[in-house]
Amino acid sequence: MAKKVKVLIADDHRVVREGLTAILEMKDDIQIVGEAADGGEAVEKARTLMPDVIVMDVSMPGMGGVEATRIIKRELPHIGIIALTMYDDQQYIFDFVRAGATGYLLKDADSAQIVSAIRAVSHGESLIHPSVASKILAEFSLLSEGKGKKRSFLEHDLTERELTVLRLVAEGKTNKEIANVLDLSEKTVKNHVRNIFHKLHVYDRTQAAILAIRKGIIDLEPYP
Repeated sequence: MAKKVKVLIADDHRVVREGLTAILEMKDDIQIVGEAADGGEAVEKARTLMPDVIVMDVSMPGMGGVEATRIIKRELPHIGIIALTMYDDQQYIFDFVRAGATGYLLKDADSAQIVSAIRAVSHGESLIHPSVASKILAEFSLLSEGKGKKRSFLEHDLTERELTVLRLVAEGKTNKEIANVLDLSEKTVKNHVRNIFHKLHVYDRTQAAILAIRKGIIDLEPYP
């Protein structure tokens, strides 16, 4: 029997928590391990329950979702975090990505999208829309140059193929899309991505892309 994805739901509205729980508990491959009503409780329950994925609200009383995400990813970097929010402002997305979130969905997303996001993030995929992700990563590229300062180059032992895969990851492409572009099997792409994570000492696609851009391993053209 396949291992279930353990999910923690963090939202200050009980009706949202109950609604998500009702939807997700219907899925055979997902297990709700806990709920949190604010960021502080989300951090504590992440430490004790060790979920695979946390669905995190942005705006909560006390500690908000961004700060909670930052703490959790620092202490427990293997946990995937999906921001679920009413806000589609790019700055909110940017803040969450900087904090370590690997997914960003609006609260008007349908149940199928939320389920797909949880499954994808549990497998290391990024669930920020590709066009938004690329803009954010391009902004990281500009910020990393910092007022004319040259970026530091991170030494690495990535192969040429891995560098190509990494660039496509940074553009927001899924493993299936990368496989189609490079005429490879999806399993081969998955192995390349796993090797990239290992060599860069990161745990997910967003971290890999941001590190690679900030440290000069790859470049992305800024969006106009």
